Amino acid sequence: MALNLVRFDPFLGLETLRRDLFGEGLLGGVRVKMPTTDVYTEDDKQLVVEAHLPNFEEKDITVNIDRGALVIQAERHEKDMDKAKQYVVRESSSSLYRSIALPEQADDAKTTAVFENGVLKVTVPLLPESASPRQIQIGSTA
Repeated sequence: MALNLVRFDPFLGLETLRRDLFGEGLLGGVRVKMPTTDVYTEDDKQLVVEAHLPNFEEKDITVNIDRGALVIQAERHEKDMDKAKQYVVRESSSSLYRSIALPEQADDAKTTAVFENGVLKVTVPLLPESASPRQIQIGSTA
C-alpha cells in the first residue's frame, strides 16, 4: 500500500482568487492606472511634489496640509444626457487621493502650488536644520 503525501498550501486559494480577479479572470482586461507622483528635494532647501493629473482641471483639485501631511485630492464628474433617447444618461467620475508625510522642518505656512499643463507642482520650503543634538552631562548632587 503506497501513501501519497500532499503538501498543504494555505495560500493556494488566495493565489487562485488573485488570478481570477486581476489576472486572466473576471477583470483581466481592466487595469487601474494611478497618476505618477514625483517627490524630491531641491538643494535640501525645499521639498517638491509633482502629481501628473492630465485629465483634471484646476477647479477639480484641492491641496491641504493636515497633521503634518500634504494631502492632494482631485475629483471630476461628467454627465452626458442623450435627449434623442429617453432615460439614457452617461456618467463617469474620476478621483484621486494622495497623502505624503512632510518632514519636521517643513515650513507649511509658505507652501505654494501651481497647476500647469496637467501637472500639479507643490513646493514646501524647508526650515534650516535645527541645532544638532548635544549631550548633557549628568552630575552628582554631592
